[in-house]
Amino acid sequence: MPDTRPGITFNEEGVCSACQSYENRRNVDYKERFEELRKLCDKYRGINGLNGYDCMIAVSGGKDSHFQVYVMKELMHMNPLLVTVEDNFPMTEAGMHNIKNISEAFGCDIISMKPNIKAQKKIMRHTFEKYGKPTYFIDRYIYTYPLWMAMKFNTPMLVYGENVAYEYGGKDAVETYSARDQIYNGVGYGIPLEEIIGEGVTMKDLNFFEPPCKEIIDKLDPIYLSYFVEWNSFKNYQIAKRYGFHDLTHEWDRTHHVENFDQIDSRAYLVHSWLKYPKFGHASATDYAARMIRYGLLTREEAVKIVNERDGKLDPLCVRDFCEFCGYTEEEFWKIVDSLYNRDLFKKNQFDKWVLKEPLK
Repeated sequence: MPDTRPGITFNEEGVCSACQSYENRRNVDYKERFEELRKLCDKYRGINGLNGYDCMIAVSGGKDSHFQVYVMKELMHMNPLLVTVEDNFPMTEAGMHNIKNISEAFGCDIISMKPNIKAQKKIMRHTFEKYGKPTYFIDRYIYTYPLWMAMKFNTPMLVYGENVAYEYGGKDAVETYSARDQIYNGVGYGIPLEEIIGEGVTMKDLNFFEPPCKEIIDKLDPIYLSYFVEWNSFKNYQIAKRYGFHDLTHEWDRTHHVENFDQIDSRAYLVHSWLKYPKFGHASATDYAARMIRYGLLTREEAVKIVNERDGKLDPLCVRDFCEFCGYTEEEFWKIVDSLYNRDLFKKNQFDKWVLKEPLK
């Protein structure tokens, strides 16, 4: 994992914080942690009556969402209400199947929010062109909307998946079960509200865009499930498949990913995660290859080869869906992307292609 990843740290031996976190698992008694989760569930079980919702789970329909619902419904015997935010982009066949399947497989109600598309398009263009963060609008809702719904449905126990900063390296990488501060992790935070409002966008267009006040959030008990169970993306995937989760096999082989089961709901959204590449010199292929090395699924040599082949190759279908949604020509899109390349990390080669000055070896 390169040191250009925002917020990542390294120890004196050059080991990144993500690997340090993974190595620390050997010091954790996960049976004891699982009992902690059970006691926490006992605290909230039946909070809204015998047949009422007693927790809320923020889901997308993905493999980790399936795993979260599996743990809370099948193992903890809670009665969760699922809440999701749609990104409004054209969905893959797998994505359409999975959001339906997670309700059917586990017998759960889902509340889904489709944010204001007119406002989304205007804000997307601004945050893409200025910050290289086109899905900031959606990402912020992903973090704020479940907080509002947990308050409205009196389900203080709000369940998220993994603590991304701690598991994969990032700012404020502290091992904690509490996800109360997740809203400040930088994905859906950091752009001044006054920049968002304007050019036809008002606060009336941004319901739930701002999180509840601190007094309300302090009454909630948002948790990271990864604190209580030994989080493993591939294990989660295997469990999700047993309950009907579909990956992208036979549907789409993405040019810039190394797997076919993560972030598969829509194509246009993946422009956001890929934009780490021009800004920081690494993207989804690096993220997953590093994870696979930790899991013992790849050697570093195997991973380097895959990353060099795939990391910089944003899939054309992602570009097409993104441009159609936002109203860009592909020429306009690539001109904006060109402006986002970090000149300290990249240079143009003889084919007018951006390449890393220091390729991964």
